[in-house]
Amino acid sequence: MNALIDTVIPALAPAGSERSATGPETTVPAGTTADAGALAVLEDLNVWFTDALGHRRHVVHDLSVDIRPGECVAVIGESGSGKSVTARTLIGLTGPSSHVEATTATLFGRDLLTLQDGDWKSIRGRDVGFILQDALVSLDPLRTVGAEIGESLRLHGVRGRAERASRVEQLLAEVGVPEPRLRAGQRPDQLSGGLRQRALIASAIAHHPALVVADEPTTALDVTVQAQVLDVLAQRKDQGTAILLISHDFSVVGRLADRVLVMQGGWIVESGTAAEVLENPQHPYTRQLLDAVPSGHTKGEYLTVAGRARAEERTGERTGERTGGTGPADAGHPAVLTARGLTKSYRGPDGRDRTVVRDVSFDVRAGRTLGIVGESGSGKSTTASMALGFVTPDSGTVLLDGTPWSELSVAGRRPRRREVTVVYQDPLSSFDPRWTGRRILTDALDAGPAPGPFASGRARRAHRAELAERADHWARLVGLAPEHLARHPLRLSGGQRQRLAIARA
Repeated sequence: MNALIDTVIPALAPAGSERSATGPETTVPAGTTADAGALAVLEDLNVWFTDALGHRRHVVHDLSVDIRPGECVAVIGESGSGKSVTARTLIGLTGPSSHVEATTATLFGRDLLTLQDGDWKSIRGRDVGFILQDALVSLDPLRTVGAEIGESLRLHGVRGRAERASRVEQLLAEVGVPEPRLRAGQRPDQLSGGLRQRALIASAIAHHPALVVADEPTTALDVTVQAQVLDVLAQRKDQGTAILLISHDFSVVGRLADRVLVMQGGWIVESGTAAEVLENPQHPYTRQLLDAVPSGHTKGEYLTVAGRARAEERTGERTGERTGGTGPADAGHPAVLTARGLTKSYRGPDGRDRTVVRDVSFDVRAGRTLGIVGESGSGKSTTASMALGFVTPDSGTVLLDGTPWSELSVAGRRPRRREVTVVYQDPLSSFDPRWTGRRILTDALDAGPAPGPFASGRARRAHRAELAERADHWARLVGLAPEHLARHPLRLSGGQRQRLAIARA
């Protein structure tokens, strides 16, 4: 725990250590100046949510915080602790089922609890940029990311089409998007999770807002791009932008935050400077959080591939030089899933074919874990989709227990899909929003023999009770309570949705 700020990610220099301080200054909204003090003030904030049955849940208790120009305040804590609700309160996005009270709640000197929809439309995007969790559902699925960012620029004063297009490319390049002109012409579902996240960040910083609310901004990013994005945010902070950062990642908090608040169960249990909280925590809960940070000393063998993968300027393809295999076969761990020579190409919006996976082979063995790592857009998810049979490879084979997927009919694949489960990058997009967490789990569990159409009511009730008991069991294993299973996915925090996805798998 000692000197955690410097040691969590030792390979990276502190954010902004080699950057230029030049660039456009942050514009502070009318009526507020950097000398006037805090841009946002919350005192004794309390937030409740009411469910469909009229039950009220108190999710934030007596929270107080202020955020000043050029300062980053980080809020950390386990999923469901109230971090995201606090962030959404600052931007007026807690939703109609919420009830918010506070002794003081001001944004740029205005009472944010009395702001109307018209007021928020002029504030969000221009004065306040926000990066929310689940980039896939935060971006418009029917528009290209370039069109979405460009529309925001148009609404806030950038009228020329050519100027908007140039600005969009500049923003995407700034947050590390390769081939920004090409990516600007793609829809969110055509991008990897990391590229979607970068597009969302580009949209949030487009207008040099006075305040950026960032909820898990680097979750889907590889460490190289994460460093670039943190440098961008740090540079904006140096130019006067205030940042409210919500994060589980202590390396991100240590690199960017000036002050840290620790939340547990809706309460602030500890606060102080980043150095005080991260290097010398006083509350037992804070110490537990820090002790839970993975050490990186994990058992297993590397599947060695040279780390010089690069993006070709003309084709955008990823290339890598193989320097090793999957290691010697282990007779005690038979291969459950085998991939040989997987290759896949896609046609881009410019009409050119791009090879996203080239000649990939591996074995996944019983009782073993195989890790596939690489920067976002390197083909990891496409490889997994081919292994699962969701995507047909251009060449190569995938075998499940020795049986090729391609040789199975649709009917033959259906029962075997129960043997291979998935935890998706964006759990919210993988759930039926109309189902509660309990129904999501019981549907996944209901794969065995079920009472027939002529079964007695008692048999049906017993079957449902058994499924509910099993659902509660799997929920407890991932830290979810029965009350969480009664909620719909949108009523769960991002971390709780991820846990539900793991329990379902």
